Amino acid sequence: MVSPAQPAAAMAAFARMVKGQVRNYSAPLDMAIPASKQKYIPSSGSYPKGFLVSGTHVGVKASNTKFPDLALISSETPCAAAAVFTTNKFQAAPVQVSKKTLQSRQGQGIRSVVINSGCANAVTGKGGLEDAVNMGRKVDECNGLSEPSTLVMSTGVIGQRLPISKILDKIPTAHTNLASTHDAWLTTARAICTTDTFPKLLSRTFTLPSSPGRTYSLAGMTKGAGMIHPNMATLLGVLCTDAPIDPSALRSLLKHAVSRSFNSISVDGDTSTNDTVAILANGAAGGAPISSPSSDDYTAMQDILTSFAQSLSQLVVRDGEGATKFVTVRVQNSPHYESARLIASTIARSPLVKTALYGRDANWGRILCAIGYTQGVAPGTVVPERTSVSFKPVDGSPVLKLLVNGEPEQVDEERASVILQEEDLEIVVDLGGGEKGEQGLGGEEAVYWFCDFSHEYVTINGDYRT
Repeated sequence: MVSPAQPAAAMAAFARMVKGQVRNYSAPLDMAIPASKQKYIPSSGSYPKGFLVSGTHVGVKASNTKFPDLALISSETPCAAAAVFTTNKFQAAPVQVSKKTLQSRQGQGIRSVVINSGCANAVTGKGGLEDAVNMGRKVDECNGLSEPSTLVMSTGVIGQRLPISKILDKIPTAHTNLASTHDAWLTTARAICTTDTFPKLLSRTFTLPSSPGRTYSLAGMTKGAGMIHPNMATLLGVLCTDAPIDPSALRSLLKHAVSRSFNSISVDGDTSTNDTVAILANGAAGGAPISSPSSDDYTAMQDILTSFAQSLSQLVVRDGEGATKFVTVRVQNSPHYESARLIASTIARSPLVKTALYGRDANWGRILCAIGYTQGVAPGTVVPERTSVSFKPVDGSPVLKLLVNGEPEQVDEERASVILQEEDLEIVVDLGGGEKGEQGLGGEEAVYWFCDFSHEYVTINGDYRT
């Protein structure tokens, strides 16, 4: 006899399935890139010498019957390597394994990064750790290496074991398919996506002061659309360069770049268990190694890497789950950089600010409240009588002043509505502590990038697992 609960459960399951077929906030089931996101897909690239990549179908999730979900990035020669990891206390197995590999190798001799999507291998106990180790070991075997030389990353649902046999069986195929073409890089970037609607891939060339006639390349891919907030989020990133950089210098360069890029973005204020951004430098383009922080090459590389990481991380915000807006918040004229950064971060993760922007409501009071309740700022940083807030349109037209030195402006609501119709918006918070500040407290500036909260964000995350 069928109980009344059984038909109800079946109908609920069917409703979820149907809803999954018609979602418009993520890529269609055929993985086609939404028209609005096509502009972010590079048609060509300049990729670093000596790096080969591949994206291979495994079927980590049973529902994935043909799309790539195993990424392999490999260097033909050993690399200096560094990584920045999540600060979440429930660190996923691949995070723990990759940390150990980097520490044991002292950032040297790394050859590959292997990444699966579809399952995070997080909170999976000793078995999960063994799975992560075995993924790296299998890649090392394909490279003919006996020492751990592969970093491992995973992304997807938390609390489920990997179908490790399927993954291990396909790693040799992934290794055989390694290539250096643009199509290979793009397929590899696609293989690390989960709720992302488009693969996030960038590349560029650069020169260094010591070798102005030598061209270097830097490439990077990242994934992330939800659970995005420092430090860091459900976010993975791999950067590769053929510039020669010593391991100690590479660590400090990456830390500086990430603090101003991947750790300066927010989609929803959640920090996940798997976050990893790694960089590999194989030196294949030649030249003198970058080592001393006081050298001109180090200074140039810091600017290049930070700018590149910012551009790459901003693609994550542009693909935020359910997002309709890309928002820059700039906190300027602060006595301290860290205080400015804390204020920018607080504004970026405020649900009230984010929902007002989604509703195209110039409710600047919510921004002001976020400034005022920010924890940890240095005394004297926020003085109401010195604080100004404005909207800066992206079309270059004059800023719309909302608050000037603590005094509210008569807001042109019609113009505010026009500004908020645009996809891109900049919020400027001036703390008045720079040259024009009464106390002359200095002019530090911090920038954050975030998106709005929409109805679709709730829908996505309300039934993400079921």
